[in-house]
Amino acid sequence: MRYRDENKVQAIRESAIAMVAKDGLENFGINRLAKAAGVSPATIYIYYKDKEDLLTSISIEEGLKMTTATLKGFSSDMSFKEGLWVQWKNRAAFALDNHLSAEFFEQLRNSTYKDKMVEAISDAFQSAMGNYVKNAIDRGEINEMPLEVYWSVAFAPLYSLIKFHNEGQSLGGRKFKFSEKVMKETFDCVIKGLLK
Repeated sequence: MRYRDENKVQAIRESAIAMVAKDGLENFGINRLAKAAGVSPATIYIYYKDKEDLLTSISIEEGLKMTTATLKGFSSDMSFKEGLWVQWKNRAAFALDNHLSAEFFEQLRNSTYKDKMVEAISDAFQSAMGNYVKNAIDRGEINEMPLEVYWSVAFAPLYSLIKFHNEGQSLGGRKFKFSEKVMKETFDCVIKGLLK
């Protein structure tokens, strides 16, 4: 029985994330991955059954990593404003510190891998977020609304700022760099739109 070489597994994971992030799922292949990771294709098959198993495993691992980062220091009992600010800071830190993971998730958006990742993280994440929003509604801090409306108002502005930062420019080609000051200004507008 072969022992698990964590350095090789890490090289495979990092290379796979980078390849999918940059080239998309349709251009992803085991032979190209092996070359990028500096291993043989046979080595990849020691750790993963096939391409499907590899991408599923990585998407679940990255999803759990993102969930843990998002929920750091967060409690569903926090006031709505405080809890949302913690999530904004955590989500921004994760997206900015893990740029390739964020691009990897973007590539997964319309794939079965995303569904499997969501299934793996949904219990912990939905429980925390569901209780948080329910508590805010019960305390009269926010109105009840469809999940899609809530997410669009609560988080889409943050991810727009992160996208501008990653592209190095905002609307009209103006240079843009993410900062906590800009994030806080945007957050204050979001809070005004959500609080009763």
